[in-house]
Amino acid sequence: MQSRKLNYSKTFLLGFGFFGVSVIWSVYNAFVPLLLDNRFGLQAGWISFIMVLDNIAALIIQPPLGVFSDRMRSPIGRRLPFIVVGAPVAAGMFGFIPYAQVLPLFILSCITLLLAMAFWRTPVVALMPDITPSSKRSQANGVINMMGGLGTVLATLIGGPLYRINPSYPFFFAAILVVLAAILVLIFIREPKQYISSKLHLADKGEGTQMENKVLKNLGNVFTQKDKSPMYILLAILFWFIAYNALDTFFTLYGVNHLGLEGGDSAFQISYIGLIFMLMAVPAGVLASKFKRKTIIMIGIWVMIACVILMFVLPVSALTTQFASFMGSGFYTLSIILMFAGIGWAMINVNSLPMVVDMTDDEHIGTFTGLYYFFSQLAATFGPILFGWTIQFAQNDYRLMMVIAPFFFLIAFMMMIRVRSGEAKMEAVLPEIDG
Repeated sequence: MQSRKLNYSKTFLLGFGFFGVSVIWSVYNAFVPLLLDNRFGLQAGWISFIMVLDNIAALIIQPPLGVFSDRMRSPIGRRLPFIVVGAPVAAGMFGFIPYAQVLPLFILSCITLLLAMAFWRTPVVALMPDITPSSKRSQANGVINMMGGLGTVLATLIGGPLYRINPSYPFFFAAILVVLAAILVLIFIREPKQYISSKLHLADKGEGTQMENKVLKNLGNVFTQKDKSPMYILLAILFWFIAYNALDTFFTLYGVNHLGLEGGDSAFQISYIGLIFMLMAVPAGVLASKFKRKTIIMIGIWVMIACVILMFVLPVSALTTQFASFMGSGFYTLSIILMFAGIGWAMINVNSLPMVVDMTDDEHIGTFTGLYYFFSQLAATFGPILFGWTIQFAQNDYRLMMVIAPFFFLIAFMMMIRVRSGEAKMEAVLPEIDG
């Protein structure tokens, strides 16, 4: 039986897994577009296409891996084996990316990185609900997202100055942190005993050839079952990630091309979102335990809409009014807006995964985590392409991002209105997904 109390020390150590994921993607999203622009001279539309190639791979891989990890049994559990393989491969490939001087090799390096990341991302995230009771999952996800926010802050806060010294250094820095984070998770986290076996095997025989069919069947069940709450929250996740991932992908170029910031300074601005996200992650989970997850998510969506609209309506001179300087980068009006965006994003992101996994039973947590990532990766594929080609057709007007994003956040809000389940301490779960 799971303890009714949240083990903060264990949750903090587990958070290093998500810390590693956040470090990689923060550096990737901040500096790979700059390399594609500066080194290869690509425009926004083609940059968006390259930036989503990895998401397409994740879209295909992560949902089956969620199902696969549900059925895995090994001497160290059903999730940890994926970290043992995926984390060091991802770190090694990430350190290689800045050395790829030819575009095809650069693209191949990025795709290989994502394959390695996709291999362990869903299992490491599914570990949280594995070891946490339902009523404490928002708080636990708050702690884990705080660690993810710390990863983002370190990646952008230190990565910006490192990039100015040498464009390769942020990638090396991130690779080292990922390896250290994975080691900490493997040393200190132990999975529930019922998922540990003396032999490495799948719980259900013959699953390898049927895994993709099960993913499609699970996805179909979400849309056809009587309770539509899983469908609506997954659609909400799709729409708010379309907005957020597109903004995240192109923000450094927005800062350089629209606001006139230097590349390292523009990347540094993202650290303000990460810093406040990190500080707000645990409070966002606590708020959800008091006022319901759905309520906090919906408030967070409106905070994001307000912040993005401000970045559209305020003139460049107002956004770049500087109040102070840190590590060679400015603290602007823009920085304050981004800090409020960090509050809104924490309210959304901390509470969405707990809602999704509390719509199923413990045996299918990996499956529903995989569905969560299916929709978030679908958004990460579609969003940057939509925004990138729109920007390019508008002759590189990066300000247009701030017009499109609120529209998708608003659609996400409309989906959340229809969600009726997913709160903590549910007395009943949905009928079992096939498996």
